[in-house]
Amino acid sequence: MRMALREAERAAREEEVPVGAVLVSGGHVLARAHNRSIHLHDPSAHAEILALRRAAKRLGNYRMEGCDLYATIEPCAMCAGAVVQARLQRMVFGAWDPKAGAGGSVLNVLDHPLLNHQPEVVSGVLADECAAVLREFFRRKRGKK
Repeated sequence: MRMALREAERAAREEEVPVGAVLVSGGHVLARAHNRSIHLHDPSAHAEILALRRAAKRLGNYRMEGCDLYATIEPCAMCAGAVVQARLQRMVFGAWDPKAGAGGSVLNVLDHPLLNHQPEVVSGVLADECAAVLREFFRRKRGKK
């Protein structure tokens, strides 16, 4: 999660919403990413999606069974759906997202009983630090207006 936090800090420096993600397999980092939606003009360029794309390319497979994804915030519906489609073993996140989270707060895509895969979900890892990065970013943004 510390690596994901460093990615979130990179996003903040680039004036992107500070979310970071790291995809791991067997203790080895396959990919890391941070939000790039603004710079790439791509609404799907969330940290989790970018990390999944990079790992899939590296593995030569869109299915990543046995892999874990660490993200600084609870995934949105798009990212949670991608986690399910990738067949990840585990989704680990820091802060909850009470406005758009799809890992159990607003929606529960990750553990939906009708979907063909349910990854293990671990929440609250370094939650205070993950939330602080987001709070500080938006505090600064509001201060500029």
